[in-house]
Amino acid sequence: MKEGNDGYVRADQIDLKSLDEQLQRHLNKALTLEKKRKEEEEEEERERGRCSNNRAEWEIDPSKLLVKSVIARGTFGTVHRGVYDGQDVAVKLLDWGEEGHRSEAELTQLRSAFSQEVAVWHKLDHPNVTKFIGATMGSSDLTIQTDNGHIGMPRNVCCVVVEYLPGGALKNFLIKNRRRKLTFKVVIQLSLDLARGLSYLHTMKIVHRDVKTENMLLDKQRNLKIADFGVARVEASNPHDMTGETGTLGYMAPEVLNGHAYNRKCDVYSFGICLWEIYCCEMPYPDLSFSEVTSAVVRQNLRPEIPRCCPSSLAHVMKRCWDANPDKRPEMDEVVTMIEAIDTTKGGGMIPTDQQQGCLCFRGNRGP
Repeated sequence: MKEGNDGYVRADQIDLKSLDEQLQRHLNKALTLEKKRKEEEEEEERERGRCSNNRAEWEIDPSKLLVKSVIARGTFGTVHRGVYDGQDVAVKLLDWGEEGHRSEAELTQLRSAFSQEVAVWHKLDHPNVTKFIGATMGSSDLTIQTDNGHIGMPRNVCCVVVEYLPGGALKNFLIKNRRRKLTFKVVIQLSLDLARGLSYLHTMKIVHRDVKTENMLLDKQRNLKIADFGVARVEASNPHDMTGETGTLGYMAPEVLNGHAYNRKCDVYSFGICLWEIYCCEMPYPDLSFSEVTSAVVRQNLRPEIPRCCPSSLAHVMKRCWDANPDKRPEMDEVVTMIEAIDTTKGGGMIPTDQQQGCLCFRGNRGP
């Protein structure tokens, strides 16, 4: 065999043992690098898991949220159409005050209280309660995708995402039917939906505290769902822990107007007003100021006037619900039972105020 510079070597001069050792060293080095790479990948996966676990179960992923046009404006924020993870949603941006107008301690307290509440809302599951999808707190690095690009959210703003209901607010539906009124069957259907939703919330120890037709939404089939938990809270075991004028003029119970302690029975009172409003398609006390309503409701036992053609069974429910004494008001599950027992086969429609007096309860072409 040739030797030297021509590239050939003698076979009997090859050190096979040395080659084996070199090959083993290279193999060990490759295995070590591969093991290290896998360990790094596993650590990254664990870190991602830790970050994911740090997110509360009710927190949404902002990257999946598309915020669209404004559909409503309120005292504490705006409601937008949106899409979250492919689902049509309503997005409420709640503002706790302009940056710098609250101390860090106040913001921390608000976030803590909000976190406790949404943790409860997230677990609610009832056909007459708007489905709560999730929420997220504002932070300095949080952005939300919109049709016009990305916008940052101030730290004092939180975002609540719920299912979108195309039927709009019950209040608007009633306004549209102010002249024709609603058929008695529709009145009972809407009232039952609201009563069942409130009964469910009360079994979950939640007091809504702002029950009004504006906070009730309708789906495509005109099913009613309770919405807007902006001031809702878990019912205090001590009623003296729940005080303050929380709610909306015209729907607030006397004890709330007075600033006295109250409990879930304040929702029952508000339901009674809503029941009257659904039947009449009118607003309670449209011509009275806040002070006038407060004084008359508390001191003179003012309540909306029940039309003379209103079936006594329905009028009875209204009167029991808006009794001045909270202890005499029924629980919402009893209200459900009372309304379920009402006979709708004999009509009972409301008489429009601008039409001739004479019972129209049995007319068949009334309402939607």
